[in-house]
Amino acid sequence: MEEKESQSYSPPDNDKDKLELDELETYPSKDEQDGEDTKELVSDEIERDEWGSKMDFIMALIGLAVGLGNVWRFPYLCYKNGGGAFLIPYGISLITAGIPIFLLEVSIGQMLQTGGITVWGIFPLIKGVGYAAFSVSFVLCTYYIIIISWSLYYLFASFTSELPWGDCQGDWTDQYCNDPDVQEGAPEGYFYSKNGSLYPLDDGESPAQQYWDNKVLGISSGIDELGGMRWELVGCLALAWVLCYLCIWRGVKQTGKIVWFTALTPYVILTILLIRGLTLEGAGQGIEYYMKPQWERLKEPTVWIDAATQIFFSYSVGIGSLISLGSYNKYRNNSMIDTMVVGVVNAGTSIYSGFVTFSILGYMAHRQQKSVEDVVEQGPGLTFIAYPTALYTMPGATFFAIIFFSMLLMLGMNTQFAVVEGLATSLMDAFPQYKLRENRAVFLLSICLSSFGIGLFLVTEGGMYFFQLFDSYGASGFCLLWIAGWECAAVAYGYGFKKFYRDVTEMLGFSPGIYFPICWVFVSPLVSFGIFLFSLIDYKPATYGDDYVYPLWGNILGWCLAILSMHWLPSYALYLLLTTPGTLKERWDVLKQPTVFPKPPADEMLTVSGASSSENGSSLADFKPPTYNLATEGQDSEGFQSKDEDDTAHIVDENGGKEAYANPAFEEDDAKTSL
Repeated sequence: MEEKESQSYSPPDNDKDKLELDELETYPSKDEQDGEDTKELVSDEIERDEWGSKMDFIMALIGLAVGLGNVWRFPYLCYKNGGGAFLIPYGISLITAGIPIFLLEVSIGQMLQTGGITVWGIFPLIKGVGYAAFSVSFVLCTYYIIIISWSLYYLFASFTSELPWGDCQGDWTDQYCNDPDVQEGAPEGYFYSKNGSLYPLDDGESPAQQYWDNKVLGISSGIDELGGMRWELVGCLALAWVLCYLCIWRGVKQTGKIVWFTALTPYVILTILLIRGLTLEGAGQGIEYYMKPQWERLKEPTVWIDAATQIFFSYSVGIGSLISLGSYNKYRNNSMIDTMVVGVVNAGTSIYSGFVTFSILGYMAHRQQKSVEDVVEQGPGLTFIAYPTALYTMPGATFFAIIFFSMLLMLGMNTQFAVVEGLATSLMDAFPQYKLRENRAVFLLSICLSSFGIGLFLVTEGGMYFFQLFDSYGASGFCLLWIAGWECAAVAYGYGFKKFYRDVTEMLGFSPGIYFPICWVFVSPLVSFGIFLFSLIDYKPATYGDDYVYPLWGNILGWCLAILSMHWLPSYALYLLLTTPGTLKERWDVLKQPTVFPKPPADEMLTVSGASSSENGSSLADFKPPTYNLATEGQDSEGFQSKDEDDTAHIVDENGGKEAYANPAFEEDDAKTSL
């Protein structure tokens, strides 16, 4: 195809519409742009880190997805929602929402080679979804590491000849401590306290429960009693952040090697614990409770809400981390295989760890002469009560306690690495003018220090009540469902599902099939928004345990944490509509145009340079037209686009930043291209 001679832009003669000289863009020839863009692309590839190997990336994904949520959160939700009945909505949510959105996020990050904020330039009007995900990610990395701090506390406490949470001899116990080893001769329905008095069994608490509440947390009477710092936990929190920083500050190549050990070792430990758990008395009762569905619970919306949010939480959907991790992949990486491997491993690990937990709950129920559901309070402390109780009864209890809490530490760190990396990548790509990537070590240090400062509120005597609000509002439930639904909408209805499907097919080298587009367009948004609405309709004020109800201001604080992320979608869209020049229709025309595009390797760009478009008009070589400033006033009514013989148009994004190019051939092909 012959090239046009480069032309210069002449501003209008009207003085009112004249532009200052320094505001005018220069318009290089197409050949010059080809060279500049290729040079810029090569430069970006050199500066941007990459995974050392495909398996490093898969291990990082497994580390992100298979974390404390599988050992701590999944068994807790099963326990809360009637055991086996929970597995049914869990499986449905996994197939219809979890895996399709997981693939969408990994693929879009890999395809566009950018982080979790800038990637949503594919449909700028909904770019607020990136800031929403960033907000959730920041909340998550601030409170998730508190669980790691608890694990460190228990790990250090395990270096003794006799574990401290196994009996009622500690000064942290009270008269309601029920030590099973001293109950010989106690009347049915009663237990002997450590001072020899009889109390009803329903009033008793296990030594592990009291160790958790009184020794570790020093928990206050309510959220309005903040209390003092738990200095042991402050030290553990500081150590957790130091470990996190040291493992990620050098980039994904270093992190990819570390997660090989931290992602695989927990499976060995879980297997050892399962073998031991199945040999304990009462284990069968716990397994039966786990496997036997209570069908009547399926009528309760909360069961479905918890199942969907657990899928989103466990698979880290809606927080931008998958997009950021995927952006460090090679462009031709097979993200379909990655998604399937992680999906199977994650679900399998959740169910597998459930057997471990419920065998131990059955054992606790047998020893305390209670039913399984009455053994321990519902709450985040399940893992720090049920597991320690079982560890105390094992031969070599100290050894097993050390390896178990080491496992929790590794699982937690795996997820923390990925969340912080995703958070940092999103900001580094969104604000390149601040040279955050060039100063990665200092930038990561600032993230760690700021999150540590906020986390200090969560290691006070009343910190557990705030932790529960962070978990229930800030990084789960409403937020994840809201964000995931809009992500699907941005891709399917903003960017165009046919266009996205074609781009993914070109990237993978094969078609991902019909199932995933159907989910992206219909099923996943319906599941996400549907359960989001159900959760609003069925909303109940927050509680902690069975008897503590939060005051009004506590629930308002929780909603503020949720709105912190959810507001970005409407508010950022409104901001763009108000600040973009032109009529409402012209603004819509601008804000629906992508500002980011697929980035194949530089050698592929050079190979296809100058070649004509493919029959479908989707050649990636066509993103190099003469420039045209959308923000310039005085356009014609069809405005906002200037075509050359290659039918391409230049677009200036809303931040006035790096030039991006749109190919209207994509728009024309949507009408004639089918899946």
